[in-house]
Amino acid sequence: MQLQPLLQRQLQLNLNTLVLQAEVVQVEPLRYTPAGIPLLSVVLRHVSEQIEAGMKRKVECEVNAVVLGDLALSDLKTGAKIIAHGFLAKRSLKSTQLVMHINHVEFVS
Repeated sequence: MQLQPLLQRQLQLNLNTLVLQAEVVQVEPLRYTPAGIPLLSVVLRHVSEQIEAGMKRKVECEVNAVVLGDLALSDLKTGAKIIAHGFLAKRSLKSTQLVMHINHVEFVS
């Protein structure tokens, strides 16, 4: 099995890599960090069938995600079907809740 070049590069850099095929189900209004960087908060819904312990399992989840920089200005709208590449981080310094930071998006049909 060959990995896509972007994923191969991410795996060489670190092990905190998340790739998720999902539908965008919520998009918050665009805002800016104190440093002036565009920030877009979204919610992604993932549905799939996975194999776990040799048995099929239906997986459904919603993942909170953020997009920063020029990518936050892209055409990411509710209902879009995407493959999101990124990493996991805490929502804030004192939080234990994880959020996906998206640094690459592929639109799929």
